[in-house]
Amino acid sequence: MVSNIISSRMTVLTWMDLFLRPFLRPSLRPGLRFASGLFMVVSLPAAALAQDASGAAEEPEPRWSIAIHGGAGTLDPDRMTPERRAAYEAALQEALDAGSAILANGGSAMEAVQAAILPMEDNPLFNAGRGAVFTWEGRNELDASIMDGRDRSAGAVTGVTTVRNPILLADRVRTDSPHVFLMGEGAEEFAGEQGFEVTPPEWFATQRRLESLERMRERNLSALDVDHKFGTVGAVALDQDGNLAAGTSTGGMTGKRWGRIGDAPVIGAGTYADNRSCAVSATGWGEYFIRVGVAQEICTRLRYQFRVEALEAQLSVPHDENGPTYIVHASELAMGADIFQEVADDVMAEVKELGGDGGVILVTPEGHAIFSFNTTGMYRGRATSEGVNEVAIFAEE
Repeated sequence: MVSNIISSRMTVLTWMDLFLRPFLRPSLRPGLRFASGLFMVVSLPAAALAQDASGAAEEPEPRWSIAIHGGAGTLDPDRMTPERRAAYEAALQEALDAGSAILANGGSAMEAVQAAILPMEDNPLFNAGRGAVFTWEGRNELDASIMDGRDRSAGAVTGVTTVRNPILLADRVRTDSPHVFLMGEGAEEFAGEQGFEVTPPEWFATQRRLESLERMRERNLSALDVDHKFGTVGAVALDQDGNLAAGTSTGGMTGKRWGRIGDAPVIGAGTYADNRSCAVSATGWGEYFIRVGVAQEICTRLRYQFRVEALEAQLSVPHDENGPTYIVHASELAMGADIFQEVADDVMAEVKELGGDGGVILVTPEGHAIFSFNTTGMYRGRATSEGVNEVAIFAEE
């Protein structure tokens, strides 16, 4: 197999020369050295490649990573009491530990994402499940979505009022229905058929959220004036099998009307996962995240970034009379965390240019767990198989 790859190297180079050279940076065209620093390119002789193909080479240790968020917004450390800060940090750590335990024990990314989101849906500190904000009419309407990076299967629900954990219902839509997105009464009918218990409205309602709605009505305020943050929750994960997953859950915006739907349940805006690029969960002003298509935009940019850099790496290899002396394989390339960070930051900058704010979390096939937000803070956490385990709230942390 290796000999066949090497024998075809001239054809590969010719194809790239004809169609791709105009799009590559001048410094990376044939005749100049590959020095971008974006990838680590490993040059192996044919004998070593053959040995690797025969299975003699050691397999790398399985790795996993997870990132979570509990909303982003205008957060002021001077206005947060030590007790409230400790409560948020404990809640984030609980969610992070739940997802990490699944991954460390060989569980799937899909299982880890749900395990991390469930305690946040049940915690009134967050705007998801219990503790969700109220609509203008005084109801708690819940949205959630989830996506599996292995096959890009997805499920989402919006406007549900009787399901305790919407993230579980979203996943059931993915696995047990022919659809991706269900809404309102139809989603609740499906939930009943699937055996979900009916949760009374009292479970979701909290006095703090009701007071926010009352202030909004009395003073003619906006949702941002009363909330100061987007309390959406989400998780993204990479499991030991190399699969990615993402999930997001929210109660939306205080005082939302006319059946308003934000980005959280919209696949491609608030949630996206693709094993070829990354997994993303977003939190923020949903209208702007929908317009940018934030979650899929990040994944798509990264997927094509990898392709372009792989081709540039191939064009940089040494040549002999027959053309390139070896073919660069995808397994020889490793994109650094700075590239993922830059792409996420660029997309969030687009959101800000349009007038929106918020943040994203993402994990990558390499195991990077990354945050990007254009607000003063975001409730967040991350853990990896390499020993990282941290939660944070404010931007400077």
